Amino acid sequence: MTAPSDAPGSDLHRYLQEARDALLWKLEGLSEYDIRRPMTPTGTNLLGLVKHTAGIELGYLGDTFGRPSGEPLPWLTDAAESNADMWATAEESRAFVVSLYRRAWAHADATIAALPPDTVGKVPWWPAGRDGLTLHHAVVRVLADTQRHAGHADILRELLDGAAGASETGTSLPSTDPAWWEAYRGRLERAAREADGRV
Repeated sequence: MTAPSDAPGSDLHRYLQEARDALLWKLEGLSEYDIRRPMTPTGTNLLGLVKHTAGIELGYLGDTFGRPSGEPLPWLTDAAESNADMWATAEESRAFVVSLYRRAWAHADATIAALPPDTVGKVPWWPAGRDGLTLHHAVVRVLADTQRHAGHADILRELLDGAAGASETGTSLPSTDPAWWEAYRGRLERAAREADGRV
């Protein structure tokens, strides 16, 4: 793990990049079906999380600061159906969504590099008069959103094939032994039953 820097902006950017990388890692090795299939009652799916997060970066760290990317995002127009940014159509390939996300990073990173943190932008989809925010605030907002969705992706991937953790090499998990996890889950189940008076 990289040591914290003296520059708050540098730390924010590092954690943002770690969350970006984690989101894409969750797609690796899975079939087209598994990266797209709805895994919750509200339809949460891995590729949709990546597509959504690309739009978040292009909006908050692009359009908000007068730096439109030029990327067409028809799923974010007024004419689009609700939640169209949270899933990929059959025509929107994995390569397309991943490439869009990587271009969104590059565009967002260029905004972060070009402007001072106290630069004030206007969020086009917020109400007039309450639509201003600083670049620092926008980076924090995007970081929080990306980390939240990386957590969603972590749970979805674990449900799909058991892969868990922040990255392939640094999972931060106490064990890789399935027997350890089975015993651990059993202990948690017993504690939950005891707390609820079921035992």
